[in-house]
Amino acid sequence: MTTNRASPGFFEVPHAAVYALMTATVLASGFCFIQAGGSSAPSELLFRYGGMYSAALARHEYWRLIAYGFLHVNFIHLTTNMLCLVLWGGHLERRVGPAYFVIIYFCAMAFGAIIGNAIHATPYLTVGASGATSGILGALLCLWIPGKLDVRFDFFAINIGLNAAFAISNSRIDWALHLGGFAAGLIACAVLDLVEKVTPYALRCKFPETVKVNLVLLGCAAALWLWTNQTQALLAGAAGWIAAAGFALACCTVVKLIDLALSIKKGLAIVVAALAVANAAGVVLGVQAVAASACVARWPRAPQENLLGTFCSNSMLVAGLTAVGAVALTLLACSREIYRGIEDVGFVGASLRAERNRRHGL
Repeated sequence: MTTNRASPGFFEVPHAAVYALMTATVLASGFCFIQAGGSSAPSELLFRYGGMYSAALARHEYWRLIAYGFLHVNFIHLTTNMLCLVLWGGHLERRVGPAYFVIIYFCAMAFGAIIGNAIHATPYLTVGASGATSGILGALLCLWIPGKLDVRFDFFAINIGLNAAFAISNSRIDWALHLGGFAAGLIACAVLDLVEKVTPYALRCKFPETVKVNLVLLGCAAALWLWTNQTQALLAGAAGWIAAAGFALACCTVVKLIDLALSIKKGLAIVVAALAVANAAGVVLGVQAVAASACVARWPRAPQENLLGTFCSNSMLVAGLTAVGAVALTLLACSREIYRGIEDVGFVGASLRAERNRRHGL
């Protein structure tokens, strides 16, 4: 999280998280367009791959709360949302960092869909990243109101005005999703600001951004594994609350252990090495889970069947190669932290503690 610039600009160059989310969205939507054989996707295809609809929550299809945000009706729909992601995402990621940016983005995507689902009075099917991008704008407004963002009022007036005009001119725009995502992004940013104000009482060190991003990804993967393997327990009243509390306690314990490790000599290098091992283990478990489910129910089309057959017959090899790739990618992404940790003679922990003491909120 960098400091504010002296001269605010209307456009901010996007950063890593924006590019990663944009790439994933373009690939997912492009896959649907290829399947449809054109520049648009029919409702049946969007529903199959994760479109949000009125009965999704009642049927416990919670994966749609995220999947729908990566699908789009046509190329114009995709281009519009990706333009909003670029125009707004650069400002937010520069201000709060990639880890908090990803958290705000997915919170706006998921809770925006929940709020929109509650508002809808008739059956519907919705797709698109507009709820998540509206959450970015809501988070920016949350930072601008107390003077924590260096943009002028016309930034919000122009962007909100253009989106309102576009929505009025298009009857297919899901207003409920837009408003829900905007509110969710604003609230998520306010909660993260509160967390940043409280954590100095529990944590001694300010986590490097790459470490924070890696922890967020591992936490999401662990939550997904817990959900898929303990579905009945999570849906069974008190047992669900116990499982959620246990998971939260485990996450807090891991965070505190990393905090203690960062405060010792060469602790940053130790933390990066531990994250690389954890990433490799997570990838292996993920590949095994995919093999256990996909190799039982085969896809009907011949090219996909051949590809799946190759994967199933070499799943251990694929898992090993993917684990090696995860370790290499982690070390590459954290190369600066590794060098800093290896050269540490006792100053890194002190600087991380000093940075924690200097910051009060986002």
